[in-house]
Amino acid sequence: MITKTTDLGDINLSLDVVASITGGAATECYGVVGMASQKIMKDGFYDLLGRENYSKGIVVEDGDTGIILNVYIIVGYGVKISEVVYEVQKKVKYVLETTLDVDIEAVNVFVQSIRVID
Repeated sequence: MITKTTDLGDINLSLDVVASITGGAATECYGVVGMASQKIMKDGFYDLLGRENYSKGIVVEDGDTGIILNVYIIVGYGVKISEVVYEVQKKVKYVLETTLDVDIEAVNVFVQSIRVID
C-alpha cells in the first residue's frame, strides 16, 4: 500500500491500482501484444492476460527511493524488442509519475514470449 499525505488527509493507494495503471500504459505501447503471466504454463507457453488480470503480470515492490516495477509482457513478431522495452519503461514511468505522483526507482521489463500478430 502506498500512502500519500496531503493537507486534507491521507491517500492510500492499493498496489493493484498501481498494477492496473501500469498494465494499461504498457499495453498501449507499439509492439506489445499484451501482458504475460509471471509463471510459465505448460509446454513453455505463457498466459496472455486480460485487462482485469494485469496484476498477475506485474510485481510492485518498495525500493529505497521509490517503487520498483517488474513488468512481464508479450511482444509482437518482427518488432525491435529493445525499442519496445525502452518505450514501455518510458511510458510506464511517465504515466505513474503524472497520474499517481509517486517516485519510480526502476521499471524492469521481462519479455516472456513473442507472438505473431494476425
